[in-house]
Amino acid sequence: MTETTKTHVILLACGSFNPITKGHIQMFERARDYLHKTGRFIVIGGIVSPVHDSYGKQGLVSSRHRLIMCQLAVQNSDWIRVDPWECYQDTWQTTCSVLEHHRDLMKRVTGCILSNVNTPSMTPVIGQPQHDTPQPIYQNSNVPAKPTAAKILGKVGESLSRICCVRPPVERFTFVDENANLGTVMRYEEIELRILLLCGSDLLESFCIPGLWNEADMEVIVGDFGIVVVPRDAADTDRIMNHSSILRKYKNNIMVVKDDINHPMSVVSSTKSRLALQHGDGHVVDYLSQPVIDYILKSQLYINASG
Repeated sequence: MTETTKTHVILLACGSFNPITKGHIQMFERARDYLHKTGRFIVIGGIVSPVHDSYGKQGLVSSRHRLIMCQLAVQNSDWIRVDPWECYQDTWQTTCSVLEHHRDLMKRVTGCILSNVNTPSMTPVIGQPQHDTPQPIYQNSNVPAKPTAAKILGKVGESLSRICCVRPPVERFTFVDENANLGTVMRYEEIELRILLLCGSDLLESFCIPGLWNEADMEVIVGDFGIVVVPRDAADTDRIMNHSSILRKYKNNIMVVKDDINHPMSVVSSTKSRLALQHGDGHVVDYLSQPVIDYILKSQLYINASG
């Protein structure tokens, strides 16, 4: 498949990120690598969306702190960014609502027609004036010329950085190269763009708990959008999916990351990282990046067992 016939993907992860761990970032990287290896997808961006403060989870620190920690965790990434929309709403938002928000936002800022998993769009997603000689988007001499997908990512990122809702009162790290030339010199091909929910097998398993999820929301999340699952600790995802009629129904929309990495996904656990902080355990560096640790210590977060 050529680049223009592959499905272009934005990975969206929702969660408390209390705090965000190295494992959370690894999930993005593993999912992207796996999707690229299938030959069917090009991942052009990743979005971290921390949950609203009113979610009510015990020990959940303020979204102001969680947004800053997330930004610090992705500051060296050129494709993952943090979005504050969910945190800055009046109340808690469902995962379904967050997905729909980002789908609608992408339509507005890029002119995209985003297709669902089950109903691929027959309409060009992005159309720009075509030029005989494509010119590089990146003007920074330290940044190599990027393929079409990166140009689209830059356009999306620039637009989002302009219209995104209220910013937290800190520097906002973004995957957009501020020196990028985002003018009419760009050459966009016609692409298909989808937003996929990125999650661990624990969230997949939660779909099987009666009454926990609204079934209509599950239909939209799995049926319309689709999900990418990074299994935790050799979880049996086939067994999990067989326990839910909706997961069975849309099994083809669930992509389970299969790779050779034997890294224990327990490093994803925010709970274990908080315990390590409370106990002064040096292994906290296995869970959290140093900038996040420094911020936690400076802000005196997670000192008590309750938070």
